[in-house]
Amino acid sequence: MTDYQSRPLSPDDLDVISGMPQHAGELFYMYPKGVFPLTPEQIREALKTRLCPTVITAEGGEIAAYANLYDCVREKECWLGNVIVAPGYRGKGASSYLIRTMMDKAKRELGVPFLNLICHNTNTPALLLYAKLGFLPFDVSEKAGLDGKRLAGIHMRVSL
Repeated sequence: MTDYQSRPLSPDDLDVISGMPQHAGELFYMYPKGVFPLTPEQIREALKTRLCPTVITAEGGEIAAYANLYDCVREKECWLGNVIVAPGYRGKGASSYLIRTMMDKAKRELGVPFLNLICHNTNTPALLLYAKLGFLPFDVSEKAGLDGKRLAGIHMRVSL
């Protein structure tokens, strides 16, 4: 297993992170409001309303993953957003390390008892990962997919 580390996002990271989504479908799961190809400017725009932008690095400092938090209300809840994992690190523990890191940040830095997220019903690998990490469904909302067809946004929550 790769040895991962976390650190705050640096402006120099944006080019690498924007290249992680390989097609519009992947970007939709990672950043539904994004337009493929993802650009550093889109990430900068999203950061205006985000907290704790965090990069996960692998041995040698290569960026393996990125995420942030939003809509945080102290002593209530926070939402996990923009979970982006480099193709070469998928299925290698980077996602789990990233999510656990963000759970810790939400609890320790933002003082919230719950971390929430929304995952599309068609993103089976992510749904299974979130369940493995203790997230449980608590609501469902209707979303439109890239093709305009109906999707279910499954709202999940973990107690911190």
